[in-house]
Formats: sequence, C-alpha cells, structure tokens
Amino acid sequence: MSDPLSTRISDKGDDLIALTQDLIRIPTLNPPGDHYATICDFLGKRLSPRFDCTLVRAKGTPGDSDRYPRWNIIARATGTRPGPCVHFNSHTDVVEVGKGWTRDPFGGELDGDRIYGRGACDMKGGLAASIIAAEAFLEQHPDFAGAIEISGTADEESGGYGGVAYLAEQGWFNPDRVQHVIIPEPLQKDRICLGHRGGWWAEIETKGEIAHGSMPFLGDCAVRHMGAVLQAFEDTLYPAMAARHTDMPVVPEGARSSTMNINAIHGGQAEFLPGDTSLPAHCVPDSCRITIDRRFLIEEPIAEVSAEVIALLDGLKSSRANFDYTITELNRVLPSMTDREAPIVTTVSQAIQDVLGQEATYVASPGSYDQKHIDRIGKLKNCIAYGPGVLELAHKPDEWIGVTDMLDSARVMGRTLESLLLP
Repeated sequence: MSDPLSTRISDKGDDLIALTQDLIRIPTLNPPGDHYATICDFLGKRLSPRFDCTLVRAKGTPGDSDRYPRWNIIARATGTRPGPCVHFNSHTDVVEVGKGWTRDPFGGELDGDRIYGRGACDMKGGLAASIIAAEAFLEQHPDFAGAIEISGTADEESGGYGGVAYLAEQGWFNPDRVQHVIIPEPLQKDRICLGHRGGWWAEIETKGEIAHGSMPFLGDCAVRHMGAVLQAFEDTLYPAMAARHTDMPVVPEGARSSTMNINAIHGGQAEFLPGDTSLPAHCVPDSCRITIDRRFLIEEPIAEVSAEVIALLDGLKSSRANFDYTITELNRVLPSMTDREAPIVTTVSQAIQDVLGQEATYVASPGSYDQKHIDRIGKLKNCIAYGPGVLELAHKPDEWIGVTDMLDSARVMGRTLESLLLP
C-alpha cells in the first residue's frame, strides 16, 4: 500500500470513531424499519461533497408503508477515465436490542479500543470503515479510473427484500454498471467470506379439536400433536442433519453441518397483552404452530430439504391417531459461493497480505446475507463479504467493534481500490 494513503487513513482515526458513533446513535431497528430515512439523510449529507447520491424507496416490498418506508441510498463517485466500478454495500438496519446489556445500546460508547452499541459490529462499523477508505482514496488519488459506489440498504436482517433485492431487480447491480462488490459484514479483518449456506423457512401447524379443559378426552390437543412433531425432529431429523458435512469453508465449525432452529411456537389461546390480568379459559387447543429455520448446505438440493420434513410429517399422519397438519413455506434462499479465483477475491487477498502481512483466510457464512441477491438477481458473481468485527458478537448484548480492526480493514479496502482503479 502506498505510504501516503496508509497515513491518510490513520489520520482519519478520530473521524472514523465519530462516524461509527453517529451511525449507531440512529436506532434503525428492524422490525419495524425505524429511521431508514434518517440514516439515508445522514449518509447523503456526509457523502454528497464527493459523491452523487440517489435515494431509492423500495415501494411494495415486505414491510414498506408510509409509516415505515424502505429507503436506500446509493452514492457514486466517478473517475476521470473509464474503468471498473467498485461497490461497497452495507445494510443500515439492526436487530432488536434484547436483554442483558450493560451499555446504552444506542449510545456509541467508546471504551478503550471498542465502540459499543447495537449494530456496532453488524454492520455500522463496516459501513464507516468503507466510507473512510473511499474518502481517503479520493483525496489521495483524484485522478482515478472507473467509479466507487457506497450504498446503505434496508432490511438485510429480515431478508433484504426492501434493500439489495429491490435494487438488484431495478438494475443497480447489473454487471454492466458494477464490476466488483464488497459487503463489509463482520467476518474479521484477515478473512474473506466467499458465500453462505442456504435457508428454508416454513410454518407447520398441527390440528386438534377444542373442548373443555376438564374433559380433554372429548377434544384433541394440537399441542400434544406438535410435541410428537418435535420428538420426531429430535429422534430422526437432527441426527440426520448432524451427519452431513459441507466442503464450503463455513465458520464456526458447527455450521459445517446442516442445522435447524425452532424460531417460534404457539398453541391455543392468544397471549394476553401486557398488563392484562385475566385468567385463561379452560380449553383444549385446536391449533399449534411452529416456525422452522432450516439452514442447508450447498450439497443439499432445496427440493430434498423440504421433502425431508414433509416425509416426517406424513409418517406421523399415518402412524398417529387423528394427526393432521399443514405446512406453509415462508421463504427460501439458495446457497451462494464466489470462486476463489474471482478478481475481487484475489485482489482483496493480496491487499490483506500487503497491509496485514499475513495470508487471507477463506470462509463462508453460517447465515445468509445480501450476496444472495447480488448473485441470484443481479447475476453479479464477483462479490464477497469482507469487513471488521467478530461475527459471534452479532445480535448479542454489549455488541462492539474494535477501532484498530476498523482502521486495518479500511487500509485493506484502500489498497484494494488502488489495485483496481489506478492505472
């Protein structure tokens, strides 16, 4: 890396801290989709001196409404001569706060080398690092070729359909206008994430018959039927998934096998609202529902993933008295994997070697992120995730990002821009 650009990025350390804190202090909670317009306005004011900024609302996408509009921002700086476009894409939404915090989740507190807050790691620190890298590059190399884009997009935490998916459908990630994409998700500064596992989400409902709770033999308890489903998962499905392994470099190690999470379960009467002191009525539940989150490997066809669950349910229907069910697919995401010899992979790998003095490690993500839309909808294969932060901190209480890691990642990003956009 050129010494002047490295020095320029280092000199922006205080700016990087302040920018990260400012982004954390905008509580872009999803759901429901709070403050998307606020953070896009903030980014527009920050970037507009050097970038042409466009705001795009993803009208009609899941969750979009006049109260919670799905706003996205795309900023573009064009060079003095033709060349490729390097695009840094970061999602601006964060998940719910949850319990267990000892810091203000939207305070952006700096303690030593760490900045704390919801979204610090996932992924406002990565967004801030990409902005600092791009601004320093533009200051150091105004006579560059091609273009640099920075986007802040909505709804990644709920599938990305109001963000990158919509933008890809509208042509923003067409390979004719964008050639290289880096998503600064928190995979650690020395690791290149090539892709992610697939996901299949479904709701299963078991049926019963309502009756008086003192005479359950006159009804049919849907919750007990769901208990049989859960037991069948324990006895059959979970062992089968644990026995499967992928050649994808998925981290952590446990995600090298297929997995399934029970996201939610509900049976019987609706839960009371907070403050309602009513006692429950005495009824046998005639319905029970669970939501499953099945993560599958690139070696598993999606048709087999869903068929395996349906076969288990059909087996219960034939062996268990009065068992009946419905299953509704909620969403599906196919695995994505970028070739290790793709230009963005080899360029960032060399930048890690140049800046950090070590070889890059190649990984894949246990959960999906917006690469799926850039790949499947945008048809742009030259895409990776690379950014600062520890993946295991995402969605946890007292989430934090390291300042040193952000600066090192920004240097890697700057070196990547030099390799791709300088003559």
